[in-house]
Amino acid sequence: MAAPMPTYSAVVAHASAFLGELIADPLLRRHLLSAAAAADGGGGQHTAATLQALSLISDALDTAPSASPSPSSLRAAERLLLSLPAATPLSCLLSAIASAARRRGGAPSAASAVLDLFVLDPALARHELAPAAFEALFAPRLLPVMRHFATRRASAAAAVASAAQFREDSRSDETAALSAMRVLSLMSGAQAQEMRGLEREYEMVLDVNCKAYALYLKKILETGEAARLSPPPPPPELVFTVGDGDMSAADEEASTDADEGALSCVRDNPMWAEAEGDLYPRQGSIKGRRELMRPPSLYPQRVSPHLIVQQQRQSPQVGRSGRWSPAPRLREEPSPATPSDDSTEDSSIELYTGKQEKHAASPLSKPRKAQPRDDDGAGWARLSPEPSSSPMGGYTDLARQQQQQAASTPKDFVCPITSQVFDDPVTLETGQTYERRAIQEWLDRGNATCPITRQHLNVGTLPKTNYVLKRLIAGWLEQNPPATPVPPITPATPATPAVAVARTPSARMEAPPLPFKINSPSPDNTGSQASAPSPTSVIVQASVESAIGELRAAVSCLCTSEELAESEKSVLRIERLWREAGAAEHAFFSALAKPAVINGFVEILFNSVSAQVLQVAVFQLAELASRDDGVVQTLTRVDTDVDCLVALFKKGLVEAVVLIYLLSPSVEQLVEMDMAEALVAAIRRVEEADAVNMCVKPKAASVILLSQILSEASVGRDTTPPVPRSALVSERFVRSTALVLDAEQVEVRVAAMRILLRCIAEDGHCRSSIVEKLPLGPVLDAFHVVGDADKFDIVRFLSEILKLKKRSAAERVLRAIKEGGSFSMMHTLLVYLQSTTPEQSPVVAGLLLQLDLLVEPRKISMYREEAMDSLVECLKNSDFPRSQLLAAETIMNLPGKFSSSGRPLARSTLLKLARVKERYRPPQSQELSVVRGADGGGGEDDAAAEDKAAWEWERKTAYAVVSHEFGLALEALSECLESKNAELFAASLVCAVWLVHMLSVLPDTGVLGAARVCLLRQLVLVLRSAKHGSDRALAMVALRSFMNDREGMQDIATYIKDVLRTLRELKKSSGLAFEMLKLLSDGQESSIDMWNHKELNQADCSSNGEVTSIVYFKNYIFSGHSDGTLKVWEGSENILRLVQESQEHTKAITSLSILPSEEKLYSGSMDRTIRVWQFRDGLRCAEVHDTRDPVQNLAVATTMACFVPQGAGVKALSWNGGSPRVVNPGKSVRSMALLHGKLFCGCNDGSIQEIDLATGTLAVIQAGNKRILGKSNPVYCLQLHDGLLYTGGAPLDGASVKIWNSTNYNLVGSIPSPAEVRSLVVSADLVYLGSRNGAVEIWSREKLIKIGALQAGGPGCRVQCMAVDADGDVLVVGTSDGKIQVWLLLA
Repeated sequence: MAAPMPTYSAVVAHASAFLGELIADPLLRRHLLSAAAAADGGGGQHTAATLQALSLISDALDTAPSASPSPSSLRAAERLLLSLPAATPLSCLLSAIASAARRRGGAPSAASAVLDLFVLDPALARHELAPAAFEALFAPRLLPVMRHFATRRASAAAAVASAAQFREDSRSDETAALSAMRVLSLMSGAQAQEMRGLEREYEMVLDVNCKAYALYLKKILETGEAARLSPPPPPPELVFTVGDGDMSAADEEASTDADEGALSCVRDNPMWAEAEGDLYPRQGSIKGRRELMRPPSLYPQRVSPHLIVQQQRQSPQVGRSGRWSPAPRLREEPSPATPSDDSTEDSSIELYTGKQEKHAASPLSKPRKAQPRDDDGAGWARLSPEPSSSPMGGYTDLARQQQQQAASTPKDFVCPITSQVFDDPVTLETGQTYERRAIQEWLDRGNATCPITRQHLNVGTLPKTNYVLKRLIAGWLEQNPPATPVPPITPATPATPAVAVARTPSARMEAPPLPFKINSPSPDNTGSQASAPSPTSVIVQASVESAIGELRAAVSCLCTSEELAESEKSVLRIERLWREAGAAEHAFFSALAKPAVINGFVEILFNSVSAQVLQVAVFQLAELASRDDGVVQTLTRVDTDVDCLVALFKKGLVEAVVLIYLLSPSVEQLVEMDMAEALVAAIRRVEEADAVNMCVKPKAASVILLSQILSEASVGRDTTPPVPRSALVSERFVRSTALVLDAEQVEVRVAAMRILLRCIAEDGHCRSSIVEKLPLGPVLDAFHVVGDADKFDIVRFLSEILKLKKRSAAERVLRAIKEGGSFSMMHTLLVYLQSTTPEQSPVVAGLLLQLDLLVEPRKISMYREEAMDSLVECLKNSDFPRSQLLAAETIMNLPGKFSSSGRPLARSTLLKLARVKERYRPPQSQELSVVRGADGGGGEDDAAAEDKAAWEWERKTAYAVVSHEFGLALEALSECLESKNAELFAASLVCAVWLVHMLSVLPDTGVLGAARVCLLRQLVLVLRSAKHGSDRALAMVALRSFMNDREGMQDIATYIKDVLRTLRELKKSSGLAFEMLKLLSDGQESSIDMWNHKELNQADCSSNGEVTSIVYFKNYIFSGHSDGTLKVWEGSENILRLVQESQEHTKAITSLSILPSEEKLYSGSMDRTIRVWQFRDGLRCAEVHDTRDPVQNLAVATTMACFVPQGAGVKALSWNGGSPRVVNPGKSVRSMALLHGKLFCGCNDGSIQEIDLATGTLAVIQAGNKRILGKSNPVYCLQLHDGLLYTGGAPLDGASVKIWNSTNYNLVGSIPSPAEVRSLVVSADLVYLGSRNGAVEIWSREKLIKIGALQAGGPGCRVQCMAVDADGDVLVVGTSDGKIQVWLLLA
């Protein structure tokens, strides 16, 4: 059968396997390097570059046997070897080793270097340097050549053998030892010369074919992976003979020299050993050499040393006649496929005393005719001992001596069949090495498989001797000479009744002596047997043997069948047999754990498309890998095997993740596999009820692997995250991961917890989903069995899930932590706190303190004291800044107020107390709105209950902190306020302000005075020089708490200048600053220092006439002028810049009005129109309404507008159209204001009316006056503010401004200004009055006292209109001389 076509991956894999064994075995590596050096010229003719490369590679591989070799040394060696002018076997071997040792990316170049060995010196490569590579790469192709010469050799030997008549009963000891020697002894000189020429021709033909095929394989390597897309070129034709001209002069000289002693030369040729037993090649239905060119995952490996069981040997018994008596055979093996009965008895004593091996061996021998004993009286060494009455007894002194010697023998030097040191080792194409005589007898009995791998053997004759191994054994034997066995005489032991055999002297004489007994590793030996099994155990054993026989057939089909369907059926059959194994489970495991079987399963993974078969194959591999590290080594030896598992997992075979987990890949390998998203999908997947019950659940394995990947990603935050944030924080994934916290394995719980910690770090909103599905008991129980690092992760996790928006939910979690678990969590945390590191203790102390505060805080508690001591110690320990920051953040989290994302709201809550105006409020303080209310909007009662619970908790925590050692924590916080670390300063400031504020509401215990001593100077310093306005506002809150008593006021008076100066600056942004300023000024608001105004800018618009109307909206100033021009100015604290102007009105604009809700500007003009302007994308006239009368004044609402015509009354105009209607027709209206459907009118006769536009009802607020001395007393201006109506006019009765209650029309106050008020505007704190002489008076709105004055316009001008911004900080004035002036209120 033709050998399969070689592929790029197969060549690389086979070469890598050979070099991997070479790198792993220092003794073998040194031997091969010495052989290569000697072949190049005795080792003295090598270049300096070669010797230096040899030194670098040897040092790299020998100095770090357990770690990866130095890549720099290997690369340096490769550069030296590339610089050589010509390649030598030593340089090629060094290049191959260096490239293979680099692991990543070096496999192709290593394989090419191995092939160069066969190009340079094929014979040396075959016999000395790379026999394993020859068997794997060249033997499949050269098999016809080998068979051709085997046939010729057998024919020549048969001609000699036919002339001799050998009788089996007359064999001598020498002829029995080696049958080929009997043929050689009959050869004539001519026949020997012919045989010698045949062998010489055989070597030359192999050399020619090896060179040609090596060059062909190198072409495949050069083509690379691209060869998969196109069929490879045909291999070179095989050469079966070479002419005389092809023989070199050296070969001819060797032929001449070999004439002398021809027979001895031929006998010493190791090739003749192949003719032992049957000289003719066997013909049978062998399926071919499929295993030699398998995919990389199925490369046949040598059996690991722990798979070779050292057989116990027992000295043969001596009869009275003095003859050696071998142990009688119990049963004969019926067939190769059925286990022999010997396995039942011999398995009881084939293990080492006191040591259990994972794999046992069972004898598979057939009886042969007796052979005479040796001349020295010692019989053939028997490899299977006699049955003993006890599994641990029956050993003689010789047996113990041999056992000790065997224990010190290297495993690779012992034949797995004979359990003796190799004498003539041969290595089969399966990669296994055996004693030549033993494997030959195995084949003579009709067996066609390798005893260990059970792979079919496809050679007619045995390969040549493994001289490399033989030389290693010879060197070892010189250092460890074997002891001469002198077996003592031991009494015979009675036979077991169930297997009784006659042991009388006559019986011993009649029993034919056996040369040796062959034992091959087999899964049916599971341990020592009882000396007298019961009939029931015999029946069970028979059933076990039957199952094992069926298993062998299935395994053989799996490993040898070329039909995928048959292999798939074998996988399912093996699974069924294993499931039904019962007592034979261990034997099944031993049979399936062989490398060949593992490779068979992997080949199924590569080729099968059946989901059931793939699932079963992965399940069985996972079960094997979970019990035997050798299986893991077999699977990880080739990278493509792992890549196949990853590919299957990504395609939906979730069971594959269990096997990937058992292979224990490194974190770097996990990241390279790019399987994070597949792991997330596996975790989210709902486990099916009928899923395969694997040793590790797929979800658990996925959790562990994903945790490792995320841990690696968290180290390098600048890299691309392995998992998209959306997938990591999805509710389904978070809840599925939370359910894994209930897993049985602690490792799985810890991994799930770490994933949840990462989810919380990505999006804190997932805390609620975690708490909803959280099984706390298993997490708490895990705390008692994990290491310190995992313990701290558990504490961090518990601390994070307490950061909930609902206080009641957080307290439920606290109670679950305190009461859950098998042990007292508080006591456990206390013990852990006393031994943890400074960087971890703040978090532990914070959790312990919260657990303790579930009870009455005034009660003495050692937990509370220990936690507070730890926090204070961390705050004071400046050697650990990270510990200081964590301690401050822990105290800042104690109030228990958090946003839905888990962000602490202590800072925002305190800024609210400072009454910071919205425009000055920092963005983060907007989260304060989420403190109120429940998640689901549970109503006012639920919100009130949450507020009460939050307040009670805040009081508890504050009292616990401030009462510890009479405010010791405050002293530590004052030290932290001096730190240059911005984060530590900010956190400490919030903590200090919160505690001082809470001291003002808690019962007085004297700690407030201690707080002033510790913090007053620091807080004043913050108030005066802090860079951020929010920090200064926080300092104000703390200082305001100190001002509640006389002693506090006296202490603050020490810093009165700095405090007052800063409060004046902050007065415009904070209501608390204004309040404190009044308290410190003894209530004297009239101080001119409190109300400073600074003129920012002015604009001269005299070319447009008078400034008739002004409004201020969102930093924009809109001005109307007497020539009909409308201008838009950009107003801020420092500039006044014209943005746009429009002249669509033809006459003077008399009034402007804005509806903030619609962002529309309305302008009334003497041109008898009202225009509606849009200013979202620049000022644009959107509507024009014809009023048919000049508009003297205008007030607007959403649905209508009221304007004063030139005559009497007021006209109401609907925006929906229609004619305007007249209201209050009996009065000449001068000013008006519209609010909530009610129109307030100020008339020329001094009367004030309120008109309900819906009903037309008119109410008189102030009756009109008659003309005095021919002059009228009109109400020039009118404004509504906070339910009060301000009216301005002439000061005829001593007050130019009157203040009315807009609800009951009562006069509530007046401003006694002597000026005639033509315009007024009201802010939160002040009232501005514009007079006809250009002066602007400033009056306190609360006290109604004058506090200042401003001068607007030029001489003789009057103030026409005024406006202020929403905060009352900017004043804009328009005058009759066309000027616009802007003032800024400083304080």
